[in-house]
Amino acid sequence: MSANPIKEIKDSLAKIRPYIVTTPTFKTLSFGQIMDLKLEQLQHTGSFKCRGAFNSLLDNEKAKQGVVAASGGNHGAAVAYVAQKLGIKSHIFVPELSGKTKIDLIKRTGSDLTIVPGAYADALEAANRHQKETGAVSVHAYDSKETIIGQGTLFCEWENQGLEADTIIIAVGGGGLISGAISWFQKRKKIVAVEPENCPTLNVALKKGKPSNVSVSGVAASALGAKSIGNICFNLSKENQIESLVISDEEIKTAQRLLWENHRMFVEPAGAAALAAITSGKYKPKTDEKLAVLICGANPNTIPEF
Repeated sequence: MSANPIKEIKDSLAKIRPYIVTTPTFKTLSFGQIMDLKLEQLQHTGSFKCRGAFNSLLDNEKAKQGVVAASGGNHGAAVAYVAQKLGIKSHIFVPELSGKTKIDLIKRTGSDLTIVPGAYADALEAANRHQKETGAVSVHAYDSKETIIGQGTLFCEWENQGLEADTIIIAVGGGGLISGAISWFQKRKKIVAVEPENCPTLNVALKKGKPSNVSVSGVAASALGAKSIGNICFNLSKENQIESLVISDEEIKTAQRLLWENHRMFVEPAGAAALAAITSGKYKPKTDEKLAVLICGANPNTIPEF
């Protein structure tokens, strides 16, 4: 990654701060014990992804020739939004399973959009072909230093807001977000990775000792449905002995419902996945352990009936 990621993250936050939302935090007792929540679903385009996209494209002279990104939806929406704000042409590739909410979000930016049959990996292949043909700058959703440093700004910001937790619980797809957390916190705080059992890329990689392909399905696949964990995330997670948990679709949906019932927060399944580790009992905190949970996305494929 970097010899001094903490400095790079601080510099990135200073660079992108005029363009992003400083998302709020609050304490709640509604889920069995007191915990801190950070509401990154209130970020531009409904997820943390704008942080990495702004860090990748601001001051990037090559990007003026155009940018390309593959995405399950949230990253694509973020890159398209950032490109629109910076006056850059973008082309986004998404799989069919991205869902209407995220596809419509991308369309509203005016970006060129190609919907690819299959899953995220298929969209990535198409985006890579487009990049080679056009020379556009590629913004990877999770396995690039610029993306990860940008996502790390979330945790720098959170600490600036007074974060006191011992343990940070984070949902994982391809691994860009949790890589940003590890890069910022180093070993100062415990970081717990949470994945759906229907796309457990990090969990499988840690068990096998290397990134390995998994089948992708389930309620959170449009946001957490990477086929394989990113190399950067795998290496950082292994070096830092990250705890990895898997949860069921039903446990995710229960956390979604509880967020709505307790705090009137309507988030996508991926946005509730980290909380599901607590509400399901899969993560059992020690006595007096201070917890923090990241709510990361607000773009459900469809509006569920609670």
